[in-house]
Amino acid sequence: MNPSWKAIHGTTILLVKRGNHTAIAGDGQVTLGDTVIKQSARKIRRLFDGRILVGFAGATADAFALFSRLENKLEQFQGNLNRAAVELAQEWRTDRALRHLEAFLLATDGKSTYLLSGDGDVIEPDDGILAVGSGGVYALAAARALLRHTKMPAKQVALEALQITSEICIFTNSEILVEEL
Repeated sequence: MNPSWKAIHGTTILLVKRGNHTAIAGDGQVTLGDTVIKQSARKIRRLFDGRILVGFAGATADAFALFSRLENKLEQFQGNLNRAAVELAQEWRTDRALRHLEAFLLATDGKSTYLLSGDGDVIEPDDGILAVGSGGVYALAAARALLRHTKMPAKQVALEALQITSEICIFTNSEILVEEL
C-alpha cells in the first residue's frame, strides 16, 4: 500500500462479498488530529440509481469530489463499473488537480468489487474482501476469519468485523452503517 494511507485517520470502510450479496460497512467517526469531531458520519453512498455502492476513507471533500466524478463516469459508460473505475483511476492519476486528492474508494455493483486510489490503482480482491482506512487491516483480518469459520451472510460479516475493529482501533467507532446489494 501507499505510505500516505497511514495518514488517513478516523475511519474504517470494509467491503465483503459472499455468494450473491455484497455489503459495505463504515464507521461514523471523524477525527481532526487527535480529536473526535463527529460520531455519525455517513461514508457510504449509493450511486447510479442505487445500483452502485461506494465507501470512502480519507478527506471528506476529496471523497465527495470523487463520488461526483465516479457517478459521471458511470453515466458516461451506462453503469459499467469496470470501465468507470478504470477511467476514473486513470484521470485521478494524471489530472493535476485530482492527483492531490487524498481518499480511497471501495466500489461495487454487486458483481465486481474495486479499491480505487489516486496512484491509479484499480484493485479487485481475490477473496471478495477489501478494507481501507485506519482500521482497515483489523477489519480485513476479522472479515477473513468470519468468512472462513462461519456461514454468516455478507452484511452480518461486515457488521461484526467493523464491531471488532472498533474495539481495537482508536480511530474507528461503533456507529456502524452497512449497505448491501
